[in-house]
Amino acid sequence: MKSILVFLLALIAVVAGCTTRASANARARQAFVAGQRAGFAQADDARRTSIRVLGPVRQPEIAWTEGLTLAGVIAAAGYSDVRDPSTVVVIRQRERIPFDPRALLRGDDMPLEPGDTVEIHP
Repeated sequence: MKSILVFLLALIAVVAGCTTRASANARARQAFVAGQRAGFAQADDARRTSIRVLGPVRQPEIAWTEGLTLAGVIAAAGYSDVRDPSTVVVIRQRERIPFDPRALLRGDDMPLEPGDTVEIHP
């Protein structure tokens, strides 16, 4: 009788421990997922407040500031090809806006918005 009682108490302790472990694992999993979401949201915010530059540049991401222009981004990115750019494309909300690089030399420019991507092709 005593051994059955000890066995039942041990069984209850094991079952209670498994439930606690399972709930702890579930809480840890929820915390992990919440952390991932927060990280993705922060990365998304950073993308929205910066300009990505694709092409031969030393700095592929430029922080957006009020009044930032295409010429300013190209200068800040540090275009590194020995050839002059043949084409420049600004991508804004999936729209591709071509810009003639020779127009920059004539003094024409284009204001940029947060989240724009600039492609520079030599």
